[in-house]
Amino acid sequence: MVGPPEAAAARRTGVAAVPRLVIAAPSSGAGKTTVATGLMAALHAHGLRVSPHKVGPDYIDPGYHAVATGRPGRNLDPWLVGEDLVAPLFRHGARGCDIAVVEGVMGLFDGHAGGDFASTAHVARLLDAPVVLVVDASRAGRSVAAVVHGFATFDPRVRLGGVILNRIGSDRHEQLCREALDGHPVLGAIRRDEAVATPSRHLGLIPAAERGASAADAVRRMGELVARFCDLDAIVRLARTAPPLAAAAWDPAEAIAQARREAADPAAGPYPGTVVAVAGGPAFTFGYAEHVELLRAAGAEVAAFDPLRDEALPEGTAAVVLGGGFPEVYADRLAANERLRARLAAFDGPIAAECAGLLYLCRELDGRRMCGRIPAVARMTDRLTLGYREAVARRDSLLTRAGERLRGHEFHRTVVDRVPDPLLRWDGGTDGFGDARLTATYLHLHWAGAPILAHRLVSAAGRRRPAGRARHLS
Repeated sequence: MVGPPEAAAARRTGVAAVPRLVIAAPSSGAGKTTVATGLMAALHAHGLRVSPHKVGPDYIDPGYHAVATGRPGRNLDPWLVGEDLVAPLFRHGARGCDIAVVEGVMGLFDGHAGGDFASTAHVARLLDAPVVLVVDASRAGRSVAAVVHGFATFDPRVRLGGVILNRIGSDRHEQLCREALDGHPVLGAIRRDEAVATPSRHLGLIPAAERGASAADAVRRMGELVARFCDLDAIVRLARTAPPLAAAAWDPAEAIAQARREAADPAAGPYPGTVVAVAGGPAFTFGYAEHVELLRAAGAEVAAFDPLRDEALPEGTAAVVLGGGFPEVYADRLAANERLRARLAAFDGPIAAECAGLLYLCRELDGRRMCGRIPAVARMTDRLTLGYREAVARRDSLLTRAGERLRGHEFHRTVVDRVPDPLLRWDGGTDGFGDARLTATYLHLHWAGAPILAHRLVSAAGRRRPAGRARHLS
């Protein structure tokens, strides 16, 4: 395996040559999150600086990746940010790392609208990275060879570098599978172990930020499992076969500078010292690391607050960001924090909210009092709303301009009633509230694909910021 001296030499060569691989599977449920997170943890435990990534818009898996590596989990999504930004965002996240592990989404070839775009295979091609296929062998023997053969030959542009057999039941079972896979490198054969199972609820895994020490313990067990049953040296050797990437690393300062040039008010800002309060804590765990980086590049001081615990906004708050999460799980506690709800209802500065933030700003959520900033009520349903959306802004708001197109992602089991004049529309749907000081929708947006959104928020905040200091978001 790459040791510390060799790793240091690799870092000096630059991120463009960082070893990397993609962990994929034939379908969801094969165990790729356990394997990817465990591999990250195992490599980190061996002294490597591991850069964690996730294909698609998922917020939950990157939380576990962060626990495994000590670095922010970052998403790579061609639909949300565009193909051209995938490699630059990867390079940005992988600065100073020895190896990068990219967890795929769904099945290897499953992309947007049933096609290839935004699939794991698509991202693997954009990164020129070898793929490791995680195969659930729990109900198969020799048949795993047919599955692997099909995935290895389906798209010659994707390089299948090895296989990890998951949920192996016995020595004999492993032997049968390995013999059938003659010609395909088997990088590991992981035995069934229910002790590494991660609890789930209505939208998937429970986020690591909500589980605290138990999440860290689960990740440690995943790492031990992968280290025990996988050939880490062979996996690192495979990752090192990835060639250099020509794309330059994404730079949030350059992205904001470009946004200012493209803005209708290019002379606006920067506004150094502008405090933007970003909701966190167990109820608001969904957020992309690049959002905070863009806010800071736009001149903001980013301050964290927890709507479950804090009774006031951070000192000097000039704007508020309420991201995604699980307010429905914490509705009683959010309702009980009456002082913060009152302050948000009265706050006259810019507010950007998505999904959980939208629900929190409503009058009620499942009969519990929320902030009342939006004249609507929200409630849980049995129906899952999930998918990419290309929305068009029907009018101007804090973040949007009439006629603009926004690419986002919906993921919720709630509905908001009484939306008389929706801010956004797309084929088959409408959504959102907005005015000069507010944008609140169900859509999760990735600001790296539209840095003008961060510029608009900080500019609006900077024009009205109060004096004061704040606690910085680490």
